[in-house]
Order: sequence, then C-alpha cells, then structure tokens
Amino acid sequence: MSCVLELKNVGFVYGKGTPFEKRAVDGVSLQIEKGDLVGVIGHTGSGKSTLMQTLNGLIRPTDGQVLLDGKDIWEQPKKIRQIRFRVGMVFQYPEYQLFEETVYKDIAFGPQNQGKEGDELDKAVREAADFTGLKPELLQKSPFDLSGGEKRRAAIAGVIAMDPEVLVLDEPTAGLDPMGREVLLSQIVRYHKERDNTVLLVSHTMEDVARFADKIIVMNKGRLEMFAPTKEVFSRGEELESFGLKIPQITKIMRQLRQKGFDVPEGVLTVDEALSALLPLLKKEGKLW
Repeated sequence: MSCVLELKNVGFVYGKGTPFEKRAVDGVSLQIEKGDLVGVIGHTGSGKSTLMQTLNGLIRPTDGQVLLDGKDIWEQPKKIRQIRFRVGMVFQYPEYQLFEETVYKDIAFGPQNQGKEGDELDKAVREAADFTGLKPELLQKSPFDLSGGEKRRAAIAGVIAMDPEVLVLDEPTAGLDPMGREVLLSQIVRYHKERDNTVLLVSHTMEDVARFADKIIVMNKGRLEMFAPTKEVFSRGEELESFGLKIPQITKIMRQLRQKGFDVPEGVLTVDEALSALLPLLKKEGKLW
C-alpha cells in the first residue's frame, strides 16, 4: 500500500509566547497508508483532537510537516481550502454545524463548493445520504426536524459527499444510544469498504475501536506512544492502563485467564474471538455436554 498521509515531527503549541503557553502535540511522526481504517485513542487532553486538526490544515503545526501524497499541505497556504476537500473532518457533535433550509441543501453545500452541479451534485448528495442511512424522504425536510441520530448522519453525509481521500471522524458516536452507535459505525465501515478511502476514527469507546480498526494510534500527554496493528496494541493492556485507558472488557477477561495459566491467546478483541479460543478448552476439560 502507498502512504497517503505522513507526519514528520509534528508539534503544536497553544498560546505560544504567552504565559498560557501549552504544548498539545509533541514530535509526532507516523505514516498512514491508503485504505486503512485507523483508530485514534487517548485520554482527555492527550492531544488526539489537536493532532487530527493538523491533518487538513485547520491547525497549522508550530513544528514539523504534514504531507498529503508526499506534498507538504502548507506548501501553498492560499490553497489550503483544497486540502480540506481532500481530507474531510467531522467534528464531535457535528449536528451543531447544520444550517441550511433542507437536509439536501446541507449535504450539497460542500460538493457545491467543489464545483459540482446538476446530476453530478445530485448523485453525490444521494450517495452520501445512502451511505449514512438517511432515507430519501428526509432530504427535503429541515435538518432541525430530524432526530438526534438523523442529524448526526446528515452532518457526516455532508463531508462524505465531497468524497475525501481521507475521512477524519472525531467521536462520531458521542451521545448516541447503543443502537444508534451500532448503526452509525456499521455505516461508516460500509462506506470505508465500498470507497476504499482512508478513515481515522477518534473514539473513547475501546470496544468500537477494537472491532473496526486495522491499526491504532495511541496518544498520551501530546506524544505518540503507539502506532501498530489493533491486536498488537491491545495485547499491551497494562501499558494502555498506565496511560489512563481502559482496554475492552473481553480483552481484560482473557488476559486474566492467561495470567491464571489458561492457554488462551493474547490480544483477543471480541466476544466471538473469545468464544473460539475458549470452546476447545472447555471441550478438553469436559465442561461442554
């Protein structure tokens, strides 16, 4: 796979040169490959959201470089708007950004600014609505008449409609009930598989990241602590806990079984994986009838 995003010693300082100076991101270097679904985790204040905002130029790093397809995104500052079409950002509680008369117009706003019109624009809007599970009859409604989950999907559709090479989602399921969270995550995964775009998913829910991410970025106190395949990251449970992060409950249970001498693998992430590992042991012990 080819590298789509590269960070070279990226740092960011809030309030630089003032008494309130605070380093939020410190010397982060990594490469994100095209087509990956990358989870981003870290405690509150770890720098993960600030780091994500450097990826599409919403924040300009005070140190280092962000490269998109090998080119510094700040090489031509006047063209930074074009970078934001290519690296789409969905903020936490994106429904607060809705403002148009209808859902259709809201979703169309981004692609219209890209120059899309007519059938091309209509296709972009309807495909984005479909990806996020918005029913066609909702498109002519006011976004303010939608339910909370529908507003969230409409806001995400507005970014997807621009067909970005990289989609950054900052806590997209925050505040949703379990069913709403499951539906939205399934739609994001479907979008990722069908478009083969690169997706970065910031989340506090370890179970969601464990289930869906290929790789995980772990931030702690502004620094990159880990960037590795998901199983490898969660096999380092004690280290994650030292950063104030909770590992998935099933991973913790399996680790405790391993510590008690049971022959179970490290880095088990889901109940299905745990079941596959435990069934042979239970049969061997004669615990299954």
